[in-house]
Amino acid sequence: MIWGIFKRDMCHATRNVIAVIVSMGLVVVPALYAWFNIAASWDPYGNTKALKVAVANNDKGYKSDLIPVRVNVGETIISTLHANDQLDWQFVKSDKAIDGVKSGEYYAAIVIPKGFSADMMTLFSPDIKHAQLKYYLNEKINPIAPHITDQGATTVVNTIDKTFAKTIAQVGLDLASSTLHYSQSPQMAEYMRNLNGNLTTMADTLSGASQQVTSYSQLLGSANDIVDSTGKLLASATKAGKQAQNALKQGKSGATSLTSAGANVTSSVNTALDQVSGAFDQVAAKVNKAFDAIGKDSDTAASQLATLSEQISSGESLYDTYITSLNHMRESVEQLPDSDSAKQALLEAIDREITLLEAAKGDSQKLAQQLKDASTQVTQDTAAAERSRKEILNRITSAKQSISNVRDDYATNVKPKIDALASTVSTLISQTDSMITQLSGTADGLDDVTGDVGTNVTSIRSTLGAIAKKLDSSAATVKELITKLETGGNAGDGNSDGGNGGNDASSSDSGESDELRALATANASTLSTLISAPVALHRVSVYPIANYGSAMAPFYTILSIWVGAIILCAMLKVTISDREKAHVLGLGDTLPRIAGPSGPGNASRWGLRLDHEYFGRYAIFALLALLQGTLVCLGDTYFLGVQANHALQFLAVGWLAALVFSNIVYTLTVSFGDIGKAVAVVLLVMQVAGSGGTFPIETLPKFFQMLYPFLPFPHAIDAMHAAMAGSYGNEYLLDMVYLALFLIPSLLLGLVLRKPVIRLNNWVSRNLESTKVM
Repeated sequence: MIWGIFKRDMCHATRNVIAVIVSMGLVVVPALYAWFNIAASWDPYGNTKALKVAVANNDKGYKSDLIPVRVNVGETIISTLHANDQLDWQFVKSDKAIDGVKSGEYYAAIVIPKGFSADMMTLFSPDIKHAQLKYYLNEKINPIAPHITDQGATTVVNTIDKTFAKTIAQVGLDLASSTLHYSQSPQMAEYMRNLNGNLTTMADTLSGASQQVTSYSQLLGSANDIVDSTGKLLASATKAGKQAQNALKQGKSGATSLTSAGANVTSSVNTALDQVSGAFDQVAAKVNKAFDAIGKDSDTAASQLATLSEQISSGESLYDTYITSLNHMRESVEQLPDSDSAKQALLEAIDREITLLEAAKGDSQKLAQQLKDASTQVTQDTAAAERSRKEILNRITSAKQSISNVRDDYATNVKPKIDALASTVSTLISQTDSMITQLSGTADGLDDVTGDVGTNVTSIRSTLGAIAKKLDSSAATVKELITKLETGGNAGDGNSDGGNGGNDASSSDSGESDELRALATANASTLSTLISAPVALHRVSVYPIANYGSAMAPFYTILSIWVGAIILCAMLKVTISDREKAHVLGLGDTLPRIAGPSGPGNASRWGLRLDHEYFGRYAIFALLALLQGTLVCLGDTYFLGVQANHALQFLAVGWLAALVFSNIVYTLTVSFGDIGKAVAVVLLVMQVAGSGGTFPIETLPKFFQMLYPFLPFPHAIDAMHAAMAGSYGNEYLLDMVYLALFLIPSLLLGLVLRKPVIRLNNWVSRNLESTKVM
């Protein structure tokens, strides 16, 4: 029965030329639908050169106050885009660019603002600003064009970023390389030798200055001893005066002798005080000259200090004069009567003063020796030595003034009284108390002065000691720097052990130097490119697809096969007339009246069951569907050149899809008539959106993601992808099985569930015909 129906359908389809042409059209039209869509989308992203994108450069550039070189990033962008053929770049004014986007002349426009370069260069300032490009986009012209132009704009931004970073990195690497090459040049080696020599001289100078300051401190200590001895000498003279007063009361002869001795003492004291004052003048002058010569002429400074030493040595005669005068006075005192109670005390005081003068003489000799030693240690001046000179001169001036006060007071108060004593003993005796009192006051004042001088000298010596320590510390620091420079130079030469067994620090310095040398001697352009784009995308294609057209071929091919099934049901009858049934059954041209009204299953009593009608008429549908699938798949492979690594598998998917889709649409039409055709169109629309053929199913709304497994399109498209590029495991077979499973509900509807809906379908058909419109 099925074969009989199919054979009569084939005879009718080939009975005349029109039928043949229509049959051929039914086979060709779906293929044309697929081929046109695939060819149109063959390489859309590779043909973006015709998309017009305007570029307007308003950048005024930037010129740094530090580096007088004008930077204009906008001009660099324009130059780069001239060599870029990704889009059809149009270089116009900003007003025209914006107006062109609005009118549709340009798909997009990029406007470079005036302060673009200035904003980019804020990278080197605390106030960093992001440089911004203005991007205008006409989104109504085309849904895909905005995404393509966005990619072009992103490419421009990435190019700017990479170029900017590459330029900065290359400048830095070139500078490092130049610095390294210069550091290894003979000139740099000579500079390092000179630097080490200068640092060595500086360290020696600091050490010498420290020793000189220490010598000055010792000199001040000796001067302080002289001041103390002078104060003690005057105090002893006052005490001797009191003893002389007692001696005068004991006897006129002793008083006369004492008067004579006093006159000698007066003469000696005046001479001594004059010499002391002159000696301090000479000391001050010599100290000034010595300090002035420091740092300029070390030989002159040494000569002046040696002269000062000789001057102090020559002052030893001053102490001899004091001692001689005191010895004369002692001889005079010895002439006093032994009964005089003050005689012994006066002699002891004179002996004590002589002892102190001997000690002072020894201190003077030590001072002279220290000055002589200092004259051999002079190198050059420092700021600290200049301050010490001022303080020392102030103290010498104070000491000189104290000596002058003593001399003036002695000449005014003491000497007239001694002269008067020579004329009359009684007058001397009457004035003795007053003279002794005044002498005591003078000595007390001198004690205060000498005490202050001693305190100040002690403070100065403490300051000089601290200065000497600082100078020693500075000299040690400079010597340490010299050692580090020598070590660094050895490390730079590759001698990391430095001759001391290869310590860890030297080895580390050598390793860092080697790394720096390797970095600086590398290709600066290559390194700067790496720094500007440290991550490179290495694309590894898994199951590669040749082009975008091949990638879209499964979707458009499967879609065209479904469209072909709808066209078949629209052009061919899905029901069998009673005349055809009678011819198949051999009953003539009509069925007996007993068959009842025309419709499915009305010839079942003669053996033409409902399933015979179903498969008999479906046979021609299946044949034409297979021809549609064969033509579209062969055209994809051999006409368009779509990638198909497994051509037979690719063709098998087309055949299976043709059978499944044609059966589904045929069953819907047989079961529900024109409503079934509408349902087939609705299923087509749903599958176009929810098949994942254009966008990944994960990007679609949740409804489509849930519907995805229950649609035949996704499985047919996945099977065709596996045939084109390769299959992972049993991926191809599983998708083919899933696609074939859709025949089960379709056959169930066409063979089992069709009977209950026949009456419903007939009722709907009668109502539609009654409208005279449908």
